[in-house]
Amino acid sequence: MQQWPLAFNPHHYGSEVAALLAEPRLAELGPGQPVLSVEPQLRRLKLSPACRAGLWLYFDFLDESHRISQDLATAEGSFWHAIMHRREPDAWNSKYWWRRVGHHRVIDQLRQLAPVLGYHYTTPEDFVDYCEKVRGTASTQEEVARQVQLLEWQLLFDHCYRQTTG
Repeated sequence: MQQWPLAFNPHHYGSEVAALLAEPRLAELGPGQPVLSVEPQLRRLKLSPACRAGLWLYFDFLDESHRISQDLATAEGSFWHAIMHRREPDAWNSKYWWRRVGHHRVIDQLRQLAPVLGYHYTTPEDFVDYCEKVRGTASTQEEVARQVQLLEWQLLFDHCYRQTTG
């Protein structure tokens, strides 16, 4: 069974989100396949657009996530947008959106926490390059990148949720 990296409690986000996140998913570094069984629940959620963009992305609905994130004129919208393009994969476009994110506390958290998972996180652009290098290799490095990607999702989702709920 997959574990959440570090301390993450889906129950902090209400029962609907907790039910969706009951089992952590280790998403592909690429686009993956949408988890169609959760689509009705995702459509019913009453969360901020940034949280919804993240949840659609978490379940590999890249188009839905993209539609939401591209309309957000915030660093968080650009952050989700950058991740989505990294997974497409479209490295150049992802790096463009990372430049739009600028300095972000979630990036600082990744620098602190990713080494626990075996990756020395320097910049989002370097992580894009790392994902490009290890995607599809079925290697230990790919597994590490997927774990870091899950941590990245966890930190950004938590940040977006706290931003809207205080």
